[in-house]
Amino acid sequence: YAWDANEEYLFKAMVAFAMRRYSSKSTTQISNVLVCNVTDRVSFWFVVTDSSRNVTTVPESEVEAAIRMNRNRINNAFLLSDKTLQFLKITSTLSPPVEPSTPVWLIVFGVVLCLIVAGILFLVVAGIQQRKKKNKDSSERENLEEKSEVAVTVENGIPCETLDLKAGHINGVFAADDERFTSL
Repeated sequence: YAWDANEEYLFKAMVAFAMRRYSSKSTTQISNVLVCNVTDRVSFWFVVTDSSRNVTTVPESEVEAAIRMNRNRINNAFLLSDKTLQFLKITSTLSPPVEPSTPVWLIVFGVVLCLIVAGILFLVVAGIQQRKKKNKDSSERENLEEKSEVAVTVENGIPCETLDLKAGHINGVFAADDERFTSL
């Protein structure tokens, strides 16, 4: 940060402004702010003298209160913040932490609740579609049975040919080549 005579003048003007604003007196001038021991790292100390008596200094508590009250204006004048512009013996005026308008737990609760409702809706819709599909399949099977002349039996969901009871059917497993053991 380049600190020169113009920056020093601006600092003195800001401190004089803070003192005028704090004490509601228009007697503090830029010449009443004395800057001493300026270093290359922009480190210095300053005093504010009373304008009515040029020798007496303003009490430290009044200067601290004036700077604390106008600290934001001083920081903005130098485009700095409380972290970069430090006044020793004057605590920084940090802003309170920002709290969201809705608590975090409420947001998480809302997301979880939405996921649960979406899951339940999915299960209900899938069940309805499955029931419609079963009803459609069973009605198609009934229509096929009514249309066919030969009775069709359905086993395990697969239509099977029925036996023609009039013609008869011989099961080859039980039919023997010779019927010498059993006779009817």
